[in-house]
Amino acid sequence: MNFHKVSLPGGLYFVATPIGTARDITLRALDILASADVIAAEDTRSLRRLMDIHGVPLDGRRMLAYHDHSGAGARTRILDALSQGRSVAYASEAGMPLIADPGYDLGRQASEAGFVVTCAPGPSAVLTALTLAGLPTDAFFFAGFLPNATNARRSRLEALTDVPGTLVFYESPKRISACLTDLAATLGGERQAALCRELTKKFEEIRRGSLQELAEEMRGATVKGEIVVLVDRARSQGVSDSDIEEALEAALKTHSVRDAADLVSKMYGMPRRPIYQRALKLGKG
Repeated sequence: MNFHKVSLPGGLYFVATPIGTARDITLRALDILASADVIAAEDTRSLRRLMDIHGVPLDGRRMLAYHDHSGAGARTRILDALSQGRSVAYASEAGMPLIADPGYDLGRQASEAGFVVTCAPGPSAVLTALTLAGLPTDAFFFAGFLPNATNARRSRLEALTDVPGTLVFYESPKRISACLTDLAATLGGERQAALCRELTKKFEEIRRGSLQELAEEMRGATVKGEIVVLVDRARSQGVSDSDIEEALEAALKTHSVRDAADLVSKMYGMPRRPIYQRALKLGKG
């Protein structure tokens, strides 16, 4: 037996579930699922199957469906249970609750009502993909699912062009080819990217390359499984020291040191501080 029945104080417990391999669930998550007074799930069949795999019994408890289509009614029943001092465990179909999954309104209303809201963290497709993609992880932006329509999708991508971090998207197998084509056309085909499919599962696959290369590989291809697409941040074109110095010398003829630094840093899309330091030296010279 991998779980312990424990005494859970009343409150809402968000529970992370595996994104593929069932054994990725945490021991604390199993304890909460075994012990909560009420269990709610985005997909009750998936959670019931996961609990069966790990031998966690329902013990007469009913499992409440809470998803995008269950409406305010299910949320009201959960809040009622919380008001009675009961413990409620909520699990999304896969991964961390609220990350491209329902639960935001539930968590917000429970917090506003003064109930305890906590989380048993665990698997996340976003973080797993970032770990495997080979792209910078110092800063990233999770954009979720892009719009279905091409024009809407490209408009959304245009707004993300200059985000100073790795972009992360969820995508379906049916739309991946069109998505990559629009990514290349909007963000630039030379940008480095990674396509992560079926993470933690038997047929896990990571494809790396430029957006143009990945778009060509996926054109007309038939793929299956959940997909995460990651795209490197925009990179400024190569600028030599002599280019910067020449631009500063020209700007200093008609601008103050401060204004010249501002002008050149914006011109090349580079941090202002080192440009300002060079402008100071040139100005003194």
